[in-house]
Amino acid sequence: MQEDTPFADADGLANNDVRSLKKGADAKRTLAVAPMLDWTDRHYRYMARLISKHTWLYSEMVNANAVVHGDSKGLLMFNPQEQPLALQLGGSEPAILARAAKIAAGYGYDEINLNCGCPSPRVQKGAFGACLMREVELVAQCLNAMQEAVAIPVTIKHRIGLDKETAYQPLADFVGTLREQTACRIFIVHARNAWLAGLSPKDNRDIPPLRYDYVYRLKQEFPDLQIILNGGVTSNTEIKQHLQYVDGVMVGREAYHNPMLMQHWDALFFGDQHQAIDHEEVVSGLVEYVQHELQHSDVSLQHMARHYLGLMHGLVGARNWRRMLSDASLLKNNNAKLIQDAWQFIKNQSVNRSEAI
Repeated sequence: MQEDTPFADADGLANNDVRSLKKGADAKRTLAVAPMLDWTDRHYRYMARLISKHTWLYSEMVNANAVVHGDSKGLLMFNPQEQPLALQLGGSEPAILARAAKIAAGYGYDEINLNCGCPSPRVQKGAFGACLMREVELVAQCLNAMQEAVAIPVTIKHRIGLDKETAYQPLADFVGTLREQTACRIFIVHARNAWLAGLSPKDNRDIPPLRYDYVYRLKQEFPDLQIILNGGVTSNTEIKQHLQYVDGVMVGREAYHNPMLMQHWDALFFGDQHQAIDHEEVVSGLVEYVQHELQHSDVSLQHMARHYLGLMHGLVGARNWRRMLSDASLLKNNNAKLIQDAWQFIKNQSVNRSEAI
């Protein structure tokens, strides 16, 4: 890879493979940000990486067929600073998944993750996502095909069960079969069932009850596997509690709506005592990034700024930050200075409040 290129791409393939193999094999997955459709694109991930150096980042789910037959560069390119970075693939055809994984590895991803947890009707229509939990032999074929195609780790993300099934054993059988039949050793487990009918994708993230004890039991039963818990985690206190029982924790919506939750993760969970980044530094990094994007790609400020609305969560003036970065009349100029102006407004609010006190 050329050092001055803003994105990872297929150039310098051998170097990418070596770097990704090392990162994928050695990097700790103590904490990760969950793959979230329409949310965890490369613009959000760049901001997340500004805040935490070590947290694993996951792409939104990408259809394997789209990678193989569509615009793979548009779907897969990323800024190298986002790493360690995993690509989540959706699909159920081993040969297509293998081809997509190989293409992705050429872009420098550190991990390929198979989605076996999404319950949306659109995904079910394509015969992948959560419904694959009913076809463990096919899942094994998919994982094996991908692992044979790439040198980086191939992992899986799945639910604890389907519909209103309440027993633990089907989950253990699913994981145990994959442990025996594949080289997959990293299992990301969303601690809710996926209801394939009767609930929207949004409701599937809230209504099925959380069963963290099932995820803990998996780690007890399969101590050689890396078990990463996902679902409903909103605080560092909760993360610390879960890490007593599992190898890692994946945080979803809270890391998106309140990105500065990640501010102290490197020190708390990775043992890296570098000075935690503050809001001023994040804003500075975002302004530089947005300026580059506006000059070198066809992305709009509006598309990028929507991911930054939660950055000032909890601060005085956060509402005005959100207002300014979602105001179409302000965004239409595609000027990165808007981000700096919104931050200056917050600083002024803070100073005025201090003086009033």
